Amino acid sequence: MTQPKIETLTPVTWNVTPGEAPNGASQACIGVLALQGDFLEHSMMLRHLGVEPVEVRLPRDLDTVDALILPGGESTTMVRLFDLHDLREPLQRRVREGMPVWGTCAGMILMAKSLVEDRPEPLGLMDITVTRNAYGRQLESFETDLDIPTLGDPPMHTFFIRAPGFVDMGPDVEVLARLADGTPVAAREGPRVATAFHPELTNDFRFHAYFVEIANQVLAPKK
Repeated sequence: MTQPKIETLTPVTWNVTPGEAPNGASQACIGVLALQGDFLEHSMMLRHLGVEPVEVRLPRDLDTVDALILPGGESTTMVRLFDLHDLREPLQRRVREGMPVWGTCAGMILMAKSLVEDRPEPLGLMDITVTRNAYGRQLESFETDLDIPTLGDPPMHTFFIRAPGFVDMGPDVEVLARLADGTPVAAREGPRVATAFHPELTNDFRFHAYFVEIANQVLAPKK
Protein backbone atom coordinates (compact mmCIF):
# COMPACT_ATOMS: atom_id res chain seq x y z
CA MET A 1 0.00 0.00 0.00
CA THR A 2 1.35 3.40 -0.99
CA GLN A 3 0.86 6.11 1.63
CA PRO A 4 0.48 9.67 0.27
CA LYS A 5 2.86 12.46 1.18
CA ILE A 6 0.92 14.98 3.17
CA GLU A 7 2.83 17.96 1.87
CA THR A 8 1.54 17.30 -1.66
CA LEU A 9 -2.13 17.52 -0.70
CA THR A 10 -4.38 19.80 -2.69
CA PRO A 11 -7.81 20.96 -1.47
CA VAL A 12 -11.09 19.45 -2.64
CA THR A 13 -14.63 20.71 -2.03
CA TRP A 14 -15.66 20.96 1.62
CA ASN A 15 -18.87 21.99 3.37
CA VAL A 16 -17.37 24.66 5.63
CA THR A 17 -16.02 27.98 4.41
CA PRO A 18 -12.40 28.18 5.63
CA GLY A 19 -12.12 30.13 8.87
CA GLU A 20 -15.88 30.67 9.18
CA ALA A 21 -18.62 28.93 11.12
CA PRO A 22 -22.23 28.53 9.94
CA ASN A 23 -24.62 31.47 10.35
CA GLY A 24 -21.84 33.82 11.39
CA ALA A 25 -21.23 31.98 14.67
CA SER A 26 -17.83 31.81 16.28
CA GLN A 27 -15.42 29.21 14.90
CA ALA A 28 -15.05 26.25 17.25
CA CYS A 29 -11.57 25.70 18.64
CA ILE A 30 -10.48 22.20 17.58
CA GLY A 31 -7.91 20.31 19.62
CA VAL A 32 -5.82 17.37 18.46
CA LEU A 33 -4.48 14.90 21.03
CA ALA A 34 -0.71 15.25 20.56
CA LEU A 35 0.78 12.51 22.73
CA GLN A 36 1.60 9.96 20.02
CA GLY A 37 0.54 9.02 16.50
CA ASP A 38 -0.30 11.08 13.44
CA PHE A 39 -1.54 14.25 15.12
CA LEU A 40 0.55 16.42 12.78
CA GLU A 41 -1.34 15.10 9.77
CA HIS A 42 -4.68 15.97 11.37
CA SER A 43 -3.38 19.43 12.21
CA MET A 44 -2.32 19.99 8.62
CA MET A 45 -5.75 19.01 7.34
CA LEU A 46 -7.42 21.46 9.71
CA ARG A 47 -5.09 24.26 8.63
CA HIS A 48 -6.09 23.64 5.02
CA LEU A 49 -9.64 24.40 6.18
CA GLY A 50 -8.56 27.64 7.82
CA VAL A 51 -8.81 26.16 11.32
CA GLU A 52 -5.77 26.56 13.57
CA PRO A 53 -5.64 23.47 15.81
CA VAL A 54 -4.56 23.29 19.44
CA GLU A 55 -2.22 20.46 20.43
CA VAL A 56 -3.64 18.80 23.56
CA ARG A 57 -1.19 17.13 25.93
CA LEU A 58 -2.40 18.16 29.40
CA PRO A 59 -5.75 18.75 31.12
CA ARG A 60 -5.21 22.51 30.93
CA ASP A 61 -4.94 22.20 27.13
CA LEU A 62 -8.24 20.34 27.05
CA ASP A 63 -9.89 23.21 28.89
CA THR A 64 -9.11 25.56 25.98
CA VAL A 65 -10.80 23.59 23.17
CA ASP A 66 -14.39 23.06 22.04
CA ALA A 67 -13.81 19.72 20.29
CA LEU A 68 -11.09 17.07 20.13
CA ILE A 69 -9.60 14.69 17.56
CA LEU A 70 -8.03 11.44 18.80
CA PRO A 71 -5.56 10.45 16.07
CA GLY A 72 -4.31 7.11 14.82
CA GLY A 73 -1.23 5.59 16.40
CA GLU A 74 -0.50 2.71 18.77
CA SER A 75 -3.53 2.38 21.02
CA THR A 76 -1.83 0.74 24.02
CA THR A 77 0.89 3.39 24.11
CA MET A 78 -1.63 6.15 23.56
CA VAL A 79 -3.81 5.05 26.48
CA ARG A 80 -0.77 4.71 28.73
CA LEU A 81 0.32 8.26 27.91
CA PHE A 82 -3.25 9.50 28.18
CA ASP A 83 -3.52 8.20 31.74
CA LEU A 84 0.02 9.32 32.61
CA HIS A 85 -1.02 12.87 31.73
CA ASP A 86 -4.27 12.58 33.76
CA LEU A 87 -6.51 13.22 30.77
CA ARG A 88 -9.05 10.41 31.21
CA GLU A 89 -11.43 11.95 33.74
CA PRO A 90 -11.31 15.49 32.27
CA LEU A 91 -12.13 14.20 28.78
CA GLN A 92 -14.91 11.93 30.03
CA ARG A 93 -16.39 14.91 31.87
CA ARG A 94 -16.20 17.14 28.79
CA VAL A 95 -17.89 14.45 26.69
CA ARG A 96 -20.70 14.16 29.25
CA GLU A 97 -21.10 17.92 28.85
CA GLY A 98 -21.49 17.46 25.09
CA MET A 99 -18.04 18.09 23.63
CA PRO A 100 -17.59 16.68 20.09
CA VAL A 101 -14.85 14.05 19.75
CA TRP A 102 -13.62 12.22 16.65
CA GLY A 103 -11.40 9.15 16.87
CA THR A 104 -9.55 7.72 13.86
CA CYS A 105 -8.13 4.16 13.91
CA ALA A 106 -6.40 3.96 17.33
CA GLY A 107 -8.54 6.93 18.32
CA MET A 108 -11.62 4.82 17.55
CA ILE A 109 -10.29 2.18 19.97
CA LEU A 110 -9.99 4.86 22.67
CA MET A 111 -13.57 5.99 21.96
CA ALA A 112 -15.07 2.55 22.59
CA LYS A 113 -17.28 1.57 25.48
CA SER A 114 -15.66 -1.87 25.43
CA LEU A 115 -13.03 -3.89 23.55
CA VAL A 116 -12.97 -7.55 22.56
CA GLU A 117 -9.35 -7.67 23.74
CA ASP A 118 -8.20 -7.30 27.35
CA ARG A 119 -6.23 -4.12 26.73
CA PRO A 120 -5.99 -1.22 26.50
CA GLU A 121 -8.77 0.10 28.72
CA PRO A 122 -10.88 2.35 26.45
CA LEU A 123 -12.35 5.67 27.52
CA GLY A 124 -16.03 4.77 27.06
CA LEU A 125 -16.87 7.87 25.04
CA MET A 126 -19.16 6.15 22.53
CA ASP A 127 -21.59 3.21 22.73
CA ILE A 128 -19.54 0.88 20.53
CA THR A 129 -17.68 -2.38 21.02
CA VAL A 130 -14.47 -2.56 19.01
CA THR A 131 -11.82 -5.13 18.14
CA ARG A 132 -8.21 -4.23 17.39
CA ASN A 133 -6.52 -5.17 14.10
CA ALA A 134 -9.84 -6.39 12.68
CA TYR A 135 -8.41 -6.75 9.17
CA GLY A 136 -5.06 -8.29 10.10
CA ARG A 137 -1.60 -6.97 10.77
CA GLN A 138 0.49 -4.42 8.84
CA LEU A 139 0.81 -6.57 5.70
CA GLU A 140 -2.99 -6.80 5.45
CA SER A 141 -3.41 -3.02 5.41
CA PHE A 142 -5.33 -1.80 2.38
CA GLU A 143 -6.87 1.20 0.64
CA THR A 144 -10.29 1.51 -0.94
CA ASP A 145 -12.87 4.02 -2.20
CA LEU A 146 -15.77 4.52 0.22
CA ASP A 147 -19.22 5.93 -0.45
CA ILE A 148 -19.98 8.20 2.51
CA PRO A 149 -23.50 9.58 1.94
CA THR A 150 -23.18 12.42 4.45
CA LEU A 151 -20.17 13.74 2.48
CA GLY A 152 -21.76 13.37 -0.95
CA ASP A 153 -19.90 12.53 -4.16
CA PRO A 154 -17.29 11.51 -5.14
CA PRO A 155 -16.34 8.48 -3.03
CA MET A 156 -13.51 9.06 -0.56
CA HIS A 157 -10.25 7.19 -1.08
CA THR A 158 -9.40 5.74 2.34
CA PHE A 159 -6.52 3.95 4.06
CA PHE A 160 -6.94 1.09 6.54
CA ILE A 161 -3.70 0.52 8.45
CA ARG A 162 -3.94 -2.21 11.12
CA ALA A 163 -7.49 -0.93 11.39
CA PRO A 164 -9.93 -1.71 14.20
CA GLY A 165 -13.43 -2.97 13.54
CA PHE A 166 -16.90 -2.38 14.95
CA VAL A 167 -18.28 -5.46 16.72
CA ASP A 168 -21.43 -3.96 18.24
CA MET A 169 -23.18 -0.59 18.39
CA GLY A 170 -25.78 0.94 20.66
CA PRO A 171 -29.24 1.90 19.34
CA ASP A 172 -28.34 5.58 19.00
CA VAL A 173 -25.22 4.98 16.91
CA GLU A 174 -25.56 5.80 13.20
CA VAL A 175 -23.42 4.05 10.59
CA LEU A 176 -21.83 6.63 8.28
CA ALA A 177 -19.94 4.34 5.90
CA ARG A 178 -19.58 0.67 5.02
CA LEU A 179 -17.21 -1.43 2.97
CA ALA A 180 -18.58 -3.12 -0.15
CA ASP A 181 -19.40 -6.24 1.91
CA GLY A 182 -21.51 -4.19 4.33
CA THR A 183 -18.96 -3.98 7.15
CA PRO A 184 -19.39 -0.66 9.03
CA VAL A 185 -16.23 1.45 9.13
CA ALA A 186 -17.48 4.85 10.32
CA ALA A 187 -20.14 5.78 12.85
CA ARG A 188 -21.59 8.71 14.75
CA GLU A 189 -23.38 9.04 18.09
CA GLY A 190 -24.52 12.59 18.69
CA PRO A 191 -21.44 14.83 18.35
CA ARG A 192 -19.04 11.88 18.60
CA VAL A 193 -17.57 10.21 15.52
CA ALA A 194 -15.37 7.15 15.02
CA THR A 195 -13.63 6.02 11.83
CA ALA A 196 -11.62 2.84 11.32
CA PHE A 197 -9.72 4.49 8.46
CA HIS A 198 -7.40 7.50 8.16
CA PRO A 199 -8.95 10.56 6.44
CA GLU A 200 -5.88 12.55 7.47
CA LEU A 201 -3.71 10.53 5.07
CA THR A 202 -5.73 11.49 1.99
CA ASN A 203 -6.01 14.57 -0.21
CA ASP A 204 -9.71 14.83 0.68
CA PHE A 205 -10.65 17.34 3.38
CA ARG A 206 -14.37 16.57 3.58
CA PHE A 207 -14.36 14.44 6.72
CA HIS A 208 -12.39 17.05 8.63
CA ALA A 209 -14.81 19.71 7.38
CA TYR A 210 -17.69 17.49 8.51
CA PHE A 211 -16.26 17.31 12.03
CA VAL A 212 -15.57 21.05 12.14
CA GLU A 213 -19.19 21.61 11.13
CA ILE A 214 -20.38 19.35 13.98
CA ALA A 215 -18.22 21.31 16.43
CA ASN A 216 -19.52 24.64 15.15
CA GLN A 217 -23.13 23.48 15.44
CA VAL A 218 -22.58 22.34 19.04
CA LEU A 219 -20.82 25.60 19.93
CA ALA A 220 -23.37 27.92 18.29
CA PRO A 221 -26.15 27.65 20.95
CA LYS A 222 -23.61 28.47 23.69
CA LYS A 223 -22.65 31.80 22.14
